[in-house]
Amino acid sequence: MTITDVPGFQASGIASGIKSNNELDLALITTEDRKPVAAAGVFTSNKMTAAPVLVTRKHLEITGGAASAVVLNSGNANAATGEQGLLDAEQMCQLTAQGIGCDPSEVLVCSTGWIGYPLPMEAVTFGITNAIDSLKDDQGKVAAQAIMTTDTVPKNTFVSGKGFSIGGISKGAAMLQPNMATMLSVLTTDVVIDPKEATQFLQQAVSVSFNCLTVDGAESTNDTVILLANGKSGVKASSLFAEALTDACKDLAVQMADDAEGSTKTVFLNVTGAKNNDEAESAARSTANSQLIKCSWYGQDPYWGRIAAQIGASGIQFDPEKISVSYGGQIVYAKGEAQEVDAQELKKHMAQRRIDLHVDLGQGNGKSEVVTTDLTHAYIDENMRTS
Repeated sequence: MTITDVPGFQASGIASGIKSNNELDLALITTEDRKPVAAAGVFTSNKMTAAPVLVTRKHLEITGGAASAVVLNSGNANAATGEQGLLDAEQMCQLTAQGIGCDPSEVLVCSTGWIGYPLPMEAVTFGITNAIDSLKDDQGKVAAQAIMTTDTVPKNTFVSGKGFSIGGISKGAAMLQPNMATMLSVLTTDVVIDPKEATQFLQQAVSVSFNCLTVDGAESTNDTVILLANGKSGVKASSLFAEALTDACKDLAVQMADDAEGSTKTVFLNVTGAKNNDEAESAARSTANSQLIKCSWYGQDPYWGRIAAQIGASGIQFDPEKISVSYGGQIVYAKGEAQEVDAQELKKHMAQRRIDLHVDLGQGNGKSEVVTTDLTHAYIDENMRTS
């Protein structure tokens, strides 16, 4: 299930010719009646901000948080494209608005792909026309395919609450580092909510999901998460909705980690016992982004020495006699020395796709959770390409 399983939304995904291999590369998500609904967005904090991010932010400001559609393309990020890039992003909104009958400011735009290349607007124009003609209420999964770049599988989610529902799609397989990165996501819901509250709920959900995901410590130029809420359920947003929205975002974030470029391991890293939450996050991110540690995960090696050394050098409050390191529930290091383990069970855990890693620092009540991946030859092969 996906975004179009929420009543009142339609989507499409088509091959416009932006990509040279005739793959799907343009998606459109709209309200069924083409009327604007409450909308919210969370964006990259990278100061090298792509044109579509700037345009979408502007449109949300103009409308006070309302949108009828989101148009997205893959294969070209429309980043580092100067004034023409801004004009092209605006034109994508204008073409969509003309086709569905709304104001251009009520269209949000997202792009993902290679940086520094002008959008092929002839292909984009063709694509938007076809995408409008292809809109249906069962094409959410096709839209998820159309926003893929180096992803190997589309990413969809659906969460039901008490009388309401949330659907979502995402793309992202690398350069995943808060605030978000090389990721696009659109979420739809039928709860009743105003744009200000929608923004608050979305920011909270992103902070504990997409912003807790790191693959390589890099941050991209186009990262965007958009929430559209049409109110059709008649159910007012509440703490239950906030929990469901967080669950949807976490589901998509883990799917991105599982599909990260070249990865063979998804690592759920839980740091507790830090002096405070900030120090816990520093320890978690320092560990998650360490190339040495990532290589040990690839080698299925529960080598605690690299973890203790990395955190000890991270600048936080640290005592080697108080830190403990556990893989799959087995303590491998504590009280300043290696611990006896069930070697077969530990080997079995390290061979799994998903690894659970817990580090307790023994300093206080600070805690942080991060999802990350290993570092493989395939990741390097993928990222040697520049065109």
